Amino acid sequence: MKSLYKVYGSRADKAAEILRNSAGRDDKLAGLPVTAAVVDANFEVRRGEIFVVMGLSGSGKSTLIRMLNGLLSPTHGTVEIDGVDITKLKPAALRKLRREKISMVFQHFALQPHRSVLDNAGYALEIAGLPRAERREKALQALRMVGLDGSADKLPQELSGGMRQRVGLARALAAGTDIMLMDEAFSALDPLIRREVQDQLLGLQAELGKTIVFITHDLNEAMRLGDRIAVMRAGRIVQIGTAEEILTDPSNDYVAQFVADVDRTRILTASAVMERPLGVVDVNSGPRVAARVLRETQTSAVYVTGRDKRYLGTVTADAATQAVRDGRKNLQEIVSTEYAHTVEDTTPVADIFAASAQSPAPVAVVDSAGRLVGVIPRVTLLSALGNLSTDTAGATATPGPADEVGTSPTTDPTRAVGAAGTAAPTGNGDPTAEVPAQVVAEPSARLTGEPA
Repeated sequence: MKSLYKVYGSRADKAAEILRNSAGRDDKLAGLPVTAAVVDANFEVRRGEIFVVMGLSGSGKSTLIRMLNGLLSPTHGTVEIDGVDITKLKPAALRKLRREKISMVFQHFALQPHRSVLDNAGYALEIAGLPRAERREKALQALRMVGLDGSADKLPQELSGGMRQRVGLARALAAGTDIMLMDEAFSALDPLIRREVQDQLLGLQAELGKTIVFITHDLNEAMRLGDRIAVMRAGRIVQIGTAEEILTDPSNDYVAQFVADVDRTRILTASAVMERPLGVVDVNSGPRVAARVLRETQTSAVYVTGRDKRYLGTVTADAATQAVRDGRKNLQEIVSTEYAHTVEDTTPVADIFAASAQSPAPVAVVDSAGRLVGVIPRVTLLSALGNLSTDTAGATATPGPADEVGTSPTTDPTRAVGAAGTAAPTGNGDPTAEVPAQVVAEPSARLTGEPA
């Protein structure tokens, strides 16, 4: 969508020209009998993503989605689908494009009450002229995807609201189009049924990989479904980003207020709050190297990885010290998988608390291939709850032993730690004022008396 405007009224073209040339000065429309529904919309929907358009009632969401399939003609601008500007297509070509590329799921089901569930699901195929047997087979397959194949012969009024919405979804799936437009498709459903249908949509998307534009006024729904989210206000798109980006870096006060009450722990993932691991050693480096890294980083354990960077476990200060004293050369023998629990980088923060509570050390974060990508100390986890940055939390909070292992310092460690591994005075009488939170280790963790 490029420079897209939709203005209603007898002076729509004049109003659109004023808006294009006035840099957002909507007050210049005063006195004109017009309503600006969409103003200067610019974005691109990627193949295979769920793109959510979110905003309050009257923000222009439904007008926007109806311009995507040509149900409404823009006052100005272009809508391109696979490089084809649909605003320039003749009616017959536009209808053909809709049949082949775009299907729509409506807010209030839009089912034909005199037709069976099966015939409703296959209606788009009937319009396309497919033989009866073929369209019934495809419609039944679509109903099976949404769990309604047992209700194929029923009428819509015999179904619950959630089941009727699934019929609408099956109709869109049966059409076989690559693009699905969903205009507040779940807003009429009860909360529990709504979540169930959302789950079904996410499952189908994982299997089919459709390109979906989803309209909603529900922030939690947008955060749950959207790969990316566009926030609209008074016809304008004020921010586009992932749920994490919008939550952690709102573009203005309006977006900040919009997301103020969101449960951050359900949106933010481990990758958003993790820190760089400070003490990491290769499994082939040996206990002496591990002991040296422990001494240099002033931490109580180091994280051990293989040659492929896959996370293997941790080596504690006590284990490394004893191995060096015993003359052992193999680090693998003293690696423990119990000292630090692990989570994947896509794990929601809400699901990390249990692992953090059970882990003496910061939780290790791995990617889908098992490679170590970060760590999460408890203080960082608490910072995510309080909407604080990691740096701020590290500077103002005093961690316990579990927060001291293998995390990046928030200040310069050369200023914070003296040659003997103790806090360097700062001149203000507080010997620990300049010590990074992650470096303040317990005395027992400092390898006192470790062999050189």
